[in-house]
Amino acid sequence: MKRRSFIQKASAATLLSTVGSTAFLSTAFKKPVSQKHITILHTNDVHSHIEPFPASHSRNPNQGGVAKRYTLIKQIRKENPNTLLLDAGDIFQGTPFFNFYGGELEFKLMSKLGYDAATLGNHDFDNSIEGLHAQLPNASFEILNANYNFENTVLNGKIKPYKVFVKDDVKIGVFGLGIELKGLVNQKMYKETRYINPVEIAQDITEKLKKDEKCDLVICLSHLGYHYKNDKIDDLKLAKQTKNIDLIIGGHTHTFLKKPTITQNSEGKNVLVNQVGWAGINLGRIDFYLDEAQKITNNKGASIIV
Repeated sequence: MKRRSFIQKASAATLLSTVGSTAFLSTAFKKPVSQKHITILHTNDVHSHIEPFPASHSRNPNQGGVAKRYTLIKQIRKENPNTLLLDAGDIFQGTPFFNFYGGELEFKLMSKLGYDAATLGNHDFDNSIEGLHAQLPNASFEILNANYNFENTVLNGKIKPYKVFVKDDVKIGVFGLGIELKGLVNQKMYKETRYINPVEIAQDITEKLKKDEKCDLVICLSHLGYHYKNDKIDDLKLAKQTKNIDLIIGGHTHTFLKKPTITQNSEGKNVLVNQVGWAGINLGRIDFYLDEAQKITNNKGASIIV
């Protein structure tokens, strides 16, 4: 099958497929009276899993797949138009789809699903920084990273540190952080990309998002990993060592959380940390409720099996 024909048919299959009943979603996340309601949907470490696992798979039979995820997302957006769809990196690598198309199919299908933003994982450099750059025109969503310095590379000026979205007059600042590539990726793949301390960058970016951009919600797309027993920076340490972050959507460690972890930041305020495994098996959902002063009054979170 010719390449263009395959991509068009794969996209069509994504749009036409259906999934079993998910009516419970509308009641579990029902909006309280006279409050603003923002829904955050998210994935991480999908690793080029376009199709669901086969029925014969020992651990995840029939789970995952872009088509079923599309149906879930469409239903949730119908319930609440004030929804953002985000990804925490490692979009590439893991199935022959990436080996053959080099990331084109992944980005085009994510665009069809209406992703708003994603960050970069270490495996997104597996086809080299030039290969990643070549696929950027296929992504209709923002790719965000604040702690990779891309000067003297083809990505210089192509990757934004953050973006502000507005839903129902609520300003939502989203920024990205990546893991140190040295030791994980061959340097010839990421060239002169320089890693910057994510805690320091997060402090600067969140200060700007809160004070200058006047954001009501601040979300970090992190590909640092959920938790390490050593001193290596992870999502839980990031939350505790910073302020102004309301939600950290994580990746890299393929951690399956049934619901978000609640931890405290450097000022003792709550931060939600979530991660939904890998391969598109789960779709994360977090709902924020804000009062008339745009202050968070409540939140709910769940991991939905696709």
